Amino acid sequence: MEFNNTEVAFKHKSNFELKRAYWLFKLLSMGYLSILGRKFLNLLLTLKFPVDFIILKSVYPQFCGGRDIAECTPVIKSLIKNGVYSTLDYSVEACKNENDFEKSMQKCLNILDDIDRSKSSKFIVFKPSSVGSLELYRKIGSNVKLSELEERQLDAVESRFNKICTQAKEKQMKVLIDAEESWIQSAIDKLVINQMLIFNKKEALVFNTVQAYRHDRYDYLINLHKKYKGKIKIGIKLVRGAYMEKENNRANKYGYKSPICKSKNLTDRSFNDCLKHILKNINDYNLFMGSHNEKSNILACKLMDELKLKKDDKRVWFSQLYGMSDNISFNLSKHGYNVAKYLPYGPINEVMPYLIRRLNENSSISSQTNRELQLIKSEMIRRNIN
Repeated sequence: MEFNNTEVAFKHKSNFELKRAYWLFKLLSMGYLSILGRKFLNLLLTLKFPVDFIILKSVYPQFCGGRDIAECTPVIKSLIKNGVYSTLDYSVEACKNENDFEKSMQKCLNILDDIDRSKSSKFIVFKPSSVGSLELYRKIGSNVKLSELEERQLDAVESRFNKICTQAKEKQMKVLIDAEESWIQSAIDKLVINQMLIFNKKEALVFNTVQAYRHDRYDYLINLHKKYKGKIKIGIKLVRGAYMEKENNRANKYGYKSPICKSKNLTDRSFNDCLKHILKNINDYNLFMGSHNEKSNILACKLMDELKLKKDDKRVWFSQLYGMSDNISFNLSKHGYNVAKYLPYGPINEVMPYLIRRLNENSSISSQTNRELQLIKSEMIRRNIN
């Protein structure tokens, strides 16, 4: 498996879209200029300056599908035409109150209806913090006794999880439940397992997210397998992780050992160990692998070949974020693997926190940005685009 075929990687992009992507990643690679640009954007947003038009014509179409399902439809059709499914993600950040949680749940249910009509995806994703209180999750994870009000709030959270999973089952969809910070993740793990015990008896409908940059996640998987082998099909979305700086800062502040691996090499080893365990026990698991790391994707392909798994085995899916690592997504699909792009969407003001994270991520990981630039430039040369 090679990921250098830019003709396959960017077949879905027009010349204009390719040039826009090039200049965006070029800007993100410009060190201090990139930092100043992102700070200026944050300032404009804080001042409520009307920047929607600028965002809509620049960064938004690179990383998002549209402001609603209708706007996403051309993107979804383009991806499907090239053998790649979409995982629609209404990018709502942590909500604040019970009314917000109910609205967020209803949005998930509406998305399921929209996807069912369009037949555009096999997965839906939601963040636990969009349907429940961070403080409630923290207390549950810390084994703090809940008040009567908090017990009712917990019942409401479990009901929201269950309603989303129930409707997903009716629509023959699978549910990816995102990971959160370590101090609330243990509560989420329990809530997700409860849904797996209901919905995953014959096949994996519900997927929990394992962040492999945590040094305890391989052991978590081993213990999960021992406890539930033969009882349920364990759905796992495997990623490296998204909250490293926040996790390390909190550990330093409160004086406990950080849950994050001490080096990138250890994170890579953790990810690959988790990957090997899942694939070697695939009769007990379903895997949704979210990775922009070429070596990990190649390893997954090699393991599937060694284990004599078909490339399109319905229990194994590969995924990358929309607007990133197209060379991985579309070359995997070209070779017959199951691939789904994470496709965020929503009103610009609601999606901006997600976009800011993507900009920061691409700016801080220079190797990722430079790789994107190299590939885009190669395709522009191949197409003779000036």
